[in-house]
Amino acid sequence: MTSNIDKFKNDIDTLINSGQLIHKKIKDSSSLLKNKHEYEIWYSEALSVIKVILPNRLTDFTLMYYNDKTKLGLKHYFQYIPPRIEKGLDFEDFGDKIFPAEDFEIAKSIFESQLAIIKACEKRIESSLFDIKQILQADIFESELETAKELNKKKFWRGAGAIAGVVLEGHLKQVCENHKHTIKKSHPTINDCNQVLKDNDIIDIPTWRFIQHLGDIRNLCDHKKENEPTSDDIDELINGVEKISKTVY
Repeated sequence: MTSNIDKFKNDIDTLINSGQLIHKKIKDSSSLLKNKHEYEIWYSEALSVIKVILPNRLTDFTLMYYNDKTKLGLKHYFQYIPPRIEKGLDFEDFGDKIFPAEDFEIAKSIFESQLAIIKACEKRIESSLFDIKQILQADIFESELETAKELNKKKFWRGAGAIAGVVLEGHLKQVCENHKHTIKKSHPTINDCNQVLKDNDIIDIPTWRFIQHLGDIRNLCDHKKENEPTSDDIDELINGVEKISKTVY
């Protein structure tokens, strides 16, 4: 099922593509007038998107369409009707000289600026989603580490270590995603993520070794062995996870 967010992103992509197509069709002042209807539809749809995603650019966008004070904007150029058109002659009769070439270039430049605002909407929705995801995830991780601390106080060392390990693993996966590095395994471990980050120079050797050590403590908690984790081990793991989550991103 497509989420509302995905639908919004698809709508913006469609707007960008259709706007670029209209822009490509406008090669002279004659074709500018011919594409008036398509532009008006595009403008109305774009306006709805900007109101939601980038409201601080709404005034800029509308003034590019029409400015009551200057009486200029794209509306002025799209509604320009030279005398000979009123006589029923075809657009082709005018070649590319319906109005001065410099005016046509201004009109096309204004349209390019409007397209740039729509592209900014695309960037904005991506960055907003990223920011929201990061904030929510940070809150969840912090809550889980608090749970691990409480379990450690109550001597549930394995459970506390397992939770701290999950937080570390989740954070390292997110860092890999932030840097656009895909891990081929369907269920990557702490060591898998750690190795990818080192191989791509996102972390240095000392940090890589430190994360390895934290992973070893986590494994001690997850697998029953002769050696039991101690309260000090779990404290070290929790403190280490907190440090990594604040310094590796």
